[in-house]
Amino acid sequence: MRKRSRVEGRRPKANATGTRLSTLDPRPVLEVSAALIFRKGKLLITQRHAHAHLGGLWEFPGGKRERDETFEQCLVRELREELGVEIAVGGLFEEIIHAYPDKTVHLKFFVCRLLAGEPQALECAAFQWVVKSELNRYEFPAADARLLDKLRAYNFP
Repeated sequence: MRKRSRVEGRRPKANATGTRLSTLDPRPVLEVSAALIFRKGKLLITQRHAHAHLGGLWEFPGGKRERDETFEQCLVRELREELGVEIAVGGLFEEIIHAYPDKTVHLKFFVCRLLAGEPQALECAAFQWVVKSELNRYEFPAADARLLDKLRAYNFP
């Protein structure tokens, strides 16, 4: 009879920022929640500060999940801090796990609705409302590639 190892049969988990998906992978996992906010056929994107990791690239507003919050709670907090808006978090649109050389990111993208306020660049370099055909004009992190393909096939509300 073969002896089972301690990790055999366990599912990988990443319960909070800084945990690992696999005990064999030394890279930390950052859990990130991001919003897809549509308005009149346009999608809201934000630009990372030049000095930040992946500086200057465009992304979808959101940020790192803290240990004591859900992905949805993270998104509400991050958009309040980053853009000064209140949102309602809707359904999950896409979930991606992407490995960079130094870390792995676990991203959850939710369709959200603005409840109050107009976006302001409080903790981002800039923001822009774009139509689907304009997405190719902006450079996004590699982790967003699959999402961008899905968005190009999606009818923006």
